[in-house]
Amino acid sequence: MTDRAATGALAGIRVLDLSRILGGPYCGQILGDHGADVLKVEPPEGDDTRTWGPPFQGGVASYYMGLNRNKRVQHLDLSGEEGRARLLELVAQADVLVENFKSGTMERWGIGYEALSQRFPRLVWCRVSGFGSDGPLGGLPGYDAAVQAMAGIMSVNGESGGGALRVGLPVVDMVTGLHAVIGVLLALQERQRSGRGQLVEAALYDSGLSLLHPHAANWFMDGRVPGRTGNAHPNIYPYDTLRTASEPVFVTVGNDRQFAAFCRCIGLPELADDPRFARAGERSRHRAALKPLLEGATQTLQAATLVERLMAAGVPAAPVLDVDAALEHPHTVHRKMVVEMESGYRGLGSPVVLGRTPATYRHPPLTAGATFLPPEA
Repeated sequence: MTDRAATGALAGIRVLDLSRILGGPYCGQILGDHGADVLKVEPPEGDDTRTWGPPFQGGVASYYMGLNRNKRVQHLDLSGEEGRARLLELVAQADVLVENFKSGTMERWGIGYEALSQRFPRLVWCRVSGFGSDGPLGGLPGYDAAVQAMAGIMSVNGESGGGALRVGLPVVDMVTGLHAVIGVLLALQERQRSGRGQLVEAALYDSGLSLLHPHAANWFMDGRVPGRTGNAHPNIYPYDTLRTASEPVFVTVGNDRQFAAFCRCIGLPELADDPRFARAGERSRHRAALKPLLEGATQTLQAATLVERLMAAGVPAAPVLDVDAALEHPHTVHRKMVVEMESGYRGLGSPVVLGRTPATYRHPPLTAGATFLPPEA
């Protein structure tokens, strides 16, 4: 581990991360993974997610550890003059500021976007919020699960005939963090032409709605309100979990050729010629009749055997693994998707692989830092 990023697509970019919880910190971690020098400023009591456990290590929750590597952390009370003065010194050196304060908080302290963008016109200011700063819900707080409920995500998640269900991971928060990264990179690219920064907004509500494909596209076309289909895809079939003689297998058939190959693999080639199933649209319409026919064959096979057979035939399929099995899978190791550092930290690796300037892992969570690193010689 070194104290500076000698390489990385964002080497030389300085990021001031004032955010907490998930969306903002995830944005800051991605920028840091790719070489940005990220200083995280937390309130005196720390980021809320330090307490979001168990499990804990040294009194800090795993939740926090998963979002705050490749940053150096300090504590400032921005409600006081001394903390604000120190923040301004850091802003003067920063390329990017990431924050998710409640709307109006930084303005009340005299350090809001309008004031600071006048003093620091090259600054890219990234604001992560629940609903954006204006409109009927503008400025209101938002958490992932509440936005999943309000954006329609829960309404299409769950078993057919069952109740609406929260997606089992903070998908809205994480996609908002990704959108924040995209916005920051777009603004930095535009700054090369104009010499000016700008405000980047990434709202959980907008991100939640952006996830509604294909349900929104279906509704725009036929006006029917989407419902829950369990593991099955609403538009194509078989794209579903099927029973085997061991654990379930997820099969993803995207076209007629793959369906014919699938049928051959399970010993039912005649199904590919059945007019109810020969074409994608017909398979989707007749899925209730098709699934039991498929499971009549798949439930006689071991999951590993079925997956191996289908993948060899060009039909994407996978066993349904628990988290531990997924993280310990040989391909996970090969793709370097688990990061281990000398400090004992373990976490998920960067899924963005660059040939010349790959992600690097330099600072474990909780690394202290009061100033930006000096420029490379």
